[in-house]
Amino acid sequence: MARTERVADARAHTGEGPLWHPAERRLYWVDIPAGVLYRYDPETGENAVAYETDGVPIGGYTIESDGALLLFTHGAVERFVPGESDTETVLTVDAAGRFNDVIADPEGRVFAGTMPTEGTLGDLYRIDTDGSARVVVEGLDIPNGMGFSGDGTTFYLTESEARRIDAFDYDYVTGEIANRREFVETPPGDGVPDGLTVDAEDHLWSARWDGGRAVRYDPSGRAVAAIGLPARKVASVTFAGPSCDALYLTTALAGGDREREGDGAGALFRATGLPASGRAEFRSRIAVA
Repeated sequence: MARTERVADARAHTGEGPLWHPAERRLYWVDIPAGVLYRYDPETGENAVAYETDGVPIGGYTIESDGALLLFTHGAVERFVPGESDTETVLTVDAAGRFNDVIADPEGRVFAGTMPTEGTLGDLYRIDTDGSARVVVEGLDIPNGMGFSGDGTTFYLTESEARRIDAFDYDYVTGEIANRREFVETPPGDGVPDGLTVDAEDHLWSARWDGGRAVRYDPSGRAVAAIGLPARKVASVTFAGPSCDALYLTTALAGGDREREGDGAGALFRATGLPASGRAEFRSRIAVA
């Protein structure tokens, strides 16, 4: 029987990007527009600010192979070493919008989406381990949650405003993605698909912005389970913990109030007793010597 609990009542504007750091045995997550990186310790229950920008949004981040974090902001990628107070800019990208969701691939590359701006849609970039960046998918109406199948042959990408999750053929040797096709399309009024993760059984868990839940899909795209939360805007999900058996979910208050958005809006939640566990996320190798 699944059990859901509120573990950090942070009231984040847009809680996003949860990732488990195996060496630290802590969960990192961000409040995007606030530019705050949080670090949650499941042993003590403490949710602390690990790093805070000077008002610059943190759209997403990856964990590097050496344990540092790469923070993706607006056209810049900054290296943050936990415990230090400053970051080092390691890469700049000439992108119109700020970075949004990002993910490392099995070889240490990073796929990173950018937000639309007025008159311009977002793009999906691939950043290779030599620091070069190229657009691999253009014209996306909010590129969002991404993931990989367990056998390394499929890449998943959420396009939020199109209410779609698409699948691509994926070559982990070259990093090329191809043969885009629809995996899931959510109906109007059913919430907007946001962040996602892929579990050990190759089922996708998709967070539902304005849907108040996360939905589990089998490999054919059929919805088979859901977890409801007391927050309308569920923004992202990840499996975490030493055994990757707890599902953490971030939510958003989004400038509203809890009377409208739910009494858990902006908080961090954890679900346990689920039918499946997850896999450790891949680590990037962009700024490692």
